[in-house]
Amino acid sequence: MTSIIKATETDSALLSEIGTKTFVESHGHSASKDVINSYVNEKYNIDAFKAELSKHENIYHIIYHENQPAGYSKIIMNAPHSGIPIANATKMERIYLLKEFYGLKLGVELYSYNIDLSKKNNQAGMWLFVWKENQRAIDFYEKAGFRIIGSHDFRLTKTHSNPNHQMYLEYQEQ
Repeated sequence: MTSIIKATETDSALLSEIGTKTFVESHGHSASKDVINSYVNEKYNIDAFKAELSKHENIYHIIYHENQPAGYSKIIMNAPHSGIPIANATKMERIYLLKEFYGLKLGVELYSYNIDLSKKNNQAGMWLFVWKENQRAIDFYEKAGFRIIGSHDFRLTKTHSNPNHQMYLEYQEQ
């Protein structure tokens, strides 16, 4: 059984735990251990999640599989970007799944949930950044209809950034 629950500030510790683990699993080899640890310690601590969850524009969800937290997502609606021709686009800022849950289609389920939520809130599309070396994610997004529209340097520290694609999906009229 799978469920997707909107996260609140009371989920900060859980999100910190899942976020740290999934970021290291996905990006731990993209920089030195010191750089990764510095980034995770700053961005994935409990207080950082409490601050994020206190802002109404940040929408977090946790996906559970058989009552076990399997991953999470963060979207921001009406998130304009100079590379996106519309203002009512959703930014998929984070979507991560713990490796132990790969192969169960939970990532697809969480992604679809966020797309549906975005559309229900009158958004015209979704955009995101994805690390250029994360071919698994790039393939997933391209299969879902996203296209690469630009690039972005994702800053981990003042001295290290990773090259990212900016991808965009324009929703079709239904």
